[in-house]
Amino acid sequence: MNTLWIKHPRAVFTSNRLDASGGLVIADGRILEVLAAGQQPSGPVSQVFDASTHVVLPGLVNTHHHFYQTLTRACPPALNKRLFPWLQTLYPIWAGLTPAQHALATELAMVELLLSGCTTVADHHYLFPAGLENAIDIQAETSLKLGMRATLTRGSMSLSVDDGGLPPRSVVQTEQVILDDSKRLIERWHQRDDQALLEVALAPCSPFSVTPDIMRASAELAAQYDVGLHTHLAETEDENAFCLKMFGQRPLDYLDSVGWLNNRTWLAHGIHFNDEEVQRLGNAGTGICHCPSSNMVLASGICRVNELRAAGSPVGLGVDGSASNDHSNLMQEVRQALLIQRLRYQADEFTHLDALHLATKGSAQVLRRDDIGELAPGKRADIAFFKLDEPRFSGAHDPLAALVLCGASQADAVMINGDWKVRDKQWLGGDIRQLMANHQQAASQLFSGH
Repeated sequence: MNTLWIKHPRAVFTSNRLDASGGLVIADGRILEVLAAGQQPSGPVSQVFDASTHVVLPGLVNTHHHFYQTLTRACPPALNKRLFPWLQTLYPIWAGLTPAQHALATELAMVELLLSGCTTVADHHYLFPAGLENAIDIQAETSLKLGMRATLTRGSMSLSVDDGGLPPRSVVQTEQVILDDSKRLIERWHQRDDQALLEVALAPCSPFSVTPDIMRASAELAAQYDVGLHTHLAETEDENAFCLKMFGQRPLDYLDSVGWLNNRTWLAHGIHFNDEEVQRLGNAGTGICHCPSSNMVLASGICRVNELRAAGSPVGLGVDGSASNDHSNLMQEVRQALLIQRLRYQADEFTHLDALHLATKGSAQVLRRDDIGELAPGKRADIAFFKLDEPRFSGAHDPLAALVLCGASQADAVMINGDWKVRDKQWLGGDIRQLMANHQQAASQLFSGH
């Protein structure tokens, strides 16, 4: 058996109570042993990786993104707008998305996340204009090519502006098309590979872009196939007002009425919940993805992370779409989470370790995955390594705190299933410069064509 000893890390965050200061032993894509200080591997090792200059984390887990939006970052018509007008400005641009552009956007976003120490991604793709019917297949093929773990959520929009929703008719689909494709994708891609790289979840976009019928039907299909459910909810007060006008209910009551208030579901943002709603979410075990940068850019508000966790909801972290962030860097999002939560809680009530937990075990729990998100025997060998070798870290004393407080943004090395994907801060899977050039060209074409 080929074994690797990640030896004597400078510091390590296991996202549990295990002491890994002696390092980790990796074999067959999983963690074989976690070594405390002074311990040695119990058997022979084939290779040794000297981690004495590295801070070691579980591979970060991103629970909400929109890969295609990397093509419309810092987009002039959408700058300085609230959520609803921001969406209405961008929908006509996004309606021109082509398969080739979508493939480049997906690859660029995933590589950008990978370079930040992220090993598992969840993308919410809900845009299916004519010609892009196989958008999720494109993402699945890209994920497998990169060897990156992904939960691909089959999003949908069925409520156009003509029906009282927000999106234009050119980007919505009929409910039958949505359901047929959802079933096809689950049967084609969900956990079909031996390394558990791919999962599929169902993700009607939001209360203001789908009908109650597609919400109910998606919940039934997800239960039938035991896959996750995902949507945006309670992101803004405008959404609360929309739901009251459209459905006569607040967003969570609406979610409950269509069969979504359960532990299969995770919600993006989850900001504007009252105390009673927080408790109901916790009782149901419904997960929340906290998206701090996006919430700040769009002035949406601050997620009640501590109350949600105390109530029983898994809470994870997401970068959200690159048109509302505007980066895909999960390590930077950890720092943003710490800072924005300090506006809600006292300094000792939300620490740098809490922020790291959100991006690791918390996010894994949101995705209902017990094989990632922490460093422990039997878990998959998805690991991120950071060096404190930049000027921003000079003078730092606590290595884990330095990662968050001093603003780490790029991993020195990353492995997924024990395979190196990043070494010496370089992506090993391709030419990053060429990918960026192709991606920038696609972005220019999309914007100029609207």
